[in-house]
Amino acid sequence: MRRLVTEPEDLYLLLDSLLREPKLFWNGFYSDRKKDIPFFSNVPDENLVDYIDCGIFKPGRVLELGCGPGRNAIYLAKKGYVVDAVDLSRETINWAIERAKIEQVDINFNCQNIFELNFQEGSYDIVYDSGCFHHIAPHRRISYIQLVKKALKTGGYFAITCFAPNGEYGGSTISDIEVYRTQSLKGGFGYDEEKLRAVFKDFEEIEIRQMKESDQSVLGLAGFMTAIFQKR
Repeated sequence: MRRLVTEPEDLYLLLDSLLREPKLFWNGFYSDRKKDIPFFSNVPDENLVDYIDCGIFKPGRVLELGCGPGRNAIYLAKKGYVVDAVDLSRETINWAIERAKIEQVDINFNCQNIFELNFQEGSYDIVYDSGCFHHIAPHRRISYIQLVKKALKTGGYFAITCFAPNGEYGGSTISDIEVYRTQSLKGGFGYDEEKLRAVFKDFEEIEIRQMKESDQSVLGLAGFMTAIFQKR
């Protein structure tokens, strides 16, 4: 018997199936740790350091979405934050756990799809995303925003680092419709200031800017945007 698509999640899963299988891709991506990829370094994002140094972020509970090998989670833990860090790839979670043990910090790493997370509403002071959102397909953006809203306490902060349009490492300007016509995100979406402001319009904007290029003590790359918002 043919199964009818009757619920929104059914439609989401159908649209998911048109795109590459993410778990397989990201496990392969992180399987070679010697690749010359800036995000494989063990230093935090320059904007994250700035948010802490200037006093916007105060020690509290953090949810990191798409944590990769754990560089930002480790930095936050060293600064006294309680960190739950999530990634879909088992390869990168294993790497992050190894790094955290070496650095002697306690982080709750979770290998899971971010849309399947289970937590109490208002659990977090901060939600941080470095490189996850720009890989989210158009039909999942509303779910992503709902996830961030649910996670944050009132007055909590959401910060993001993502591809700018046509950057060196990614930043496709493909339309949402073309994603499904070509069955590809073309490596990840690029978001400029206007698009970030529009997507996260339900939050109070604190700052949107280009990522600052920096030395090797922090990760700062041209071709990326950074933004920080507050839950009203």
